[in-house]
Amino acid sequence: MSEVAERVPMRTVLGLAVPALGVLAAEPLYVLVDTAVIGHLGAVPLAGLALGGTLFTLVSSQLTFLSYGTTARTARLHGAGRRKDAVAEGVQATWLGIAVGVLLLVLAQLFAVPIAELLAGEGPIADAAARWLRVALLGAPLVLITMAGNGWMRGVQDTRRPLWFVLAGNGTSALLCPLFVYPLGWGLEGSAVANLIGQSISAALFLRALVVERAGLRPDPATMRAQLGMGRDLVLRTLAFQACFLSATSVAARTGADSAAAHQVVWQLWSFLALVLDSLAIAAQSLVGAALGGGAAQRAKGLARQISWYGLAFGVLLGAVFAALATVLPKVFTSDAAVLAQLPSAWWFFVLQQPVAGVVFALDGVFLGAGDARYLRTATMLSAAVGYLPLIWLSLAFGWGLAGIWTGLSLFMLLRLITLLLRARSGKWAVVGAEVGAAA
Repeated sequence: MSEVAERVPMRTVLGLAVPALGVLAAEPLYVLVDTAVIGHLGAVPLAGLALGGTLFTLVSSQLTFLSYGTTARTARLHGAGRRKDAVAEGVQATWLGIAVGVLLLVLAQLFAVPIAELLAGEGPIADAAARWLRVALLGAPLVLITMAGNGWMRGVQDTRRPLWFVLAGNGTSALLCPLFVYPLGWGLEGSAVANLIGQSISAALFLRALVVERAGLRPDPATMRAQLGMGRDLVLRTLAFQACFLSATSVAARTGADSAAAHQVVWQLWSFLALVLDSLAIAAQSLVGAALGGGAAQRAKGLARQISWYGLAFGVLLGAVFAALATVLPKVFTSDAAVLAQLPSAWWFFVLQQPVAGVVFALDGVFLGAGDARYLRTATMLSAAVGYLPLIWLSLAFGWGLAGIWTGLSLFMLLRLITLLLRARSGKWAVVGAEVGAAA
């Protein structure tokens, strides 16, 4: 079959990517609403929300294998024409999410206070964070049900319904949050209760989607163990990311308040664009997994090339947009002259990284769809150990400031690009079959 015949129409890719972007963006947008509501209660509740929210995000981000790993396994079965088995993967991922979520719920009730005090010291901020976290983590099983639901539905190339499910939950939370916090007088805990209700709505919709598929709902420990095997590699990969990003924030803070503020502005923009580019990666996961599940290795390789070019073009476009906004956009975030003076030290690294990031995130999606989690784990940890972490801490030792930190991030992204391109060229990741197997 010719290469032209192997191409997937752009509208097919966008039909998967755009709703996925909505799901990815829904949670950060809700956090902004939550922050705006709590911010009017005063500094202590806002600081408590910041600390509690960071801990919640730290825990949930380690469990994204419930979505990404489930997509990889489900997409292959879907590509092989085995929809019932694909949905069964979603059932087992949901059971796994419930089990892990209940464990987190119990641990939160036992250790919320000592963990908050460890990070913030004894006092009102730690108390506020612990109170919020104890309520918020009652929803841990619900959050993980939603992750698993997103995973299996992406795998069967349905990204539209998850968008509506997530918007229904987060929209309800956004409406209830100010009501619970102010007229009802529940304060910071009111925010957590609103979040809990929203999570219940989303989780219920994902559970209903499983039930109407008429799949068997009994737990299957063997399948859950297989899902945990892929999850282990994805958790280690996520830990490498977090070690780098937390180190960068720590070093920026030690460099000075102006540097820390400038780093925060540019880092939040970088994180937002990562979500934008990750929507393309989700489309790649679904399409590549289905191609390999259907026995079409050449089609999967063609998709890898095609989506990598899309990622490059998207990254170049984003880089050009933010280069043009270099003198305007930073002033939206801060009017402090000292912070604005520090921003260019990070801004141009951020702009120039976008084409690289476009290809990196696209290939991440390709290899996640192929179930090549072991290679992604090793490549990410190696890139972090060789590129990012040494430069971050050398920046602190030698006073290189933001330029040193963002040079480290740039080197990290370049090393990831090289390792991913080498893997793509080898073709060893394109292992066909309905079951996810280890690529050579």
